[in-house]
Amino acid sequence: MLLRIFTEPQQGASYDDLLAVARKTEECGFDAFFRSDHYVAFGDRDGLPGSTDAWITLAGLARETSRIKLGTLVSPVTFRHPGPLAISVAQVDQMSGGRVELGLGAGWFEEEHQAYGLDFSDTLGRFDLLTEQLEIITGLWDTPVGEKYNFDGEHYQLVNSPALPKPVQQPHPPVIIGGAGKKRTPALAAKYADEFNAGFRSVDEIKTIFGRVRAACDEAGRDPKTLTLSTAHCVVVGKDDADVKRRAAAVGRNPDNPQPDSIMGTPAQVIDQLGHLAAAGSQRQYVQFLDLTDLDQLELIAAEVLPKVS
Repeated sequence: MLLRIFTEPQQGASYDDLLAVARKTEECGFDAFFRSDHYVAFGDRDGLPGSTDAWITLAGLARETSRIKLGTLVSPVTFRHPGPLAISVAQVDQMSGGRVELGLGAGWFEEEHQAYGLDFSDTLGRFDLLTEQLEIITGLWDTPVGEKYNFDGEHYQLVNSPALPKPVQQPHPPVIIGGAGKKRTPALAAKYADEFNAGFRSVDEIKTIFGRVRAACDEAGRDPKTLTLSTAHCVVVGKDDADVKRRAAAVGRNPDNPQPDSIMGTPAQVIDQLGHLAAAGSQRQYVQFLDLTDLDQLELIAAEVLPKVS
């Protein structure tokens, strides 16, 4: 199982904070640094100094790291038009030497749309946007140089697009789709995704979700083994029980009352929990790292957990 570090900068982080975590991620041998794509903090957090834009952040990190993959989990289709997003991701892929992955989703947090004047349609409407954006973005990337790309959809129309620039990765950067939808999400993953992420759920839920995605691949005539399956959880690791409680309290978690979205414990306990996820089919685990100042915890995970699960 590959371990990827996943951050939530909208809760309060500057670019320099994210850079420090990304550099530690690379130094410690993790596979990737990912970030959420949100504009407003959740809960009672003030989010100071203010949210950073996901793709501007990744562009900067592309030039200040050298090995780790970089991406979003996930960018809402309600934030950006697909043409400019395809350009941004292709450029960051060039800037990183081919290390970018695009997580794309329908969006869900209505308050941040209201806060910054972004349209927020109902769930069916957002999935219609997601469907068209997936076709457009991959279509722009896959159009041969010198040819034009056209698209005539309900929400977007592209006429004689030069479909430039091209990303470094061919045929294009990996696309990640996630969620627990029973029909449209698995179908979109089977058609467009390189990776499917089941999110912050229990092992039993993950087994069910992965089963739906495999079935959708079979129905679409795709070998399910060609689709990488992944999970994400808030991870808290401490040297002993007291260390676990201290670190859990810092991010609003309680190891005495664990939730399905969290993995907490000593290295041995966390390795055991990751093993259950691997047995359920997860090939990649996104380690949601909430206390961006606790770089010692990343070193502990890298030293005591990473070698045992890789």
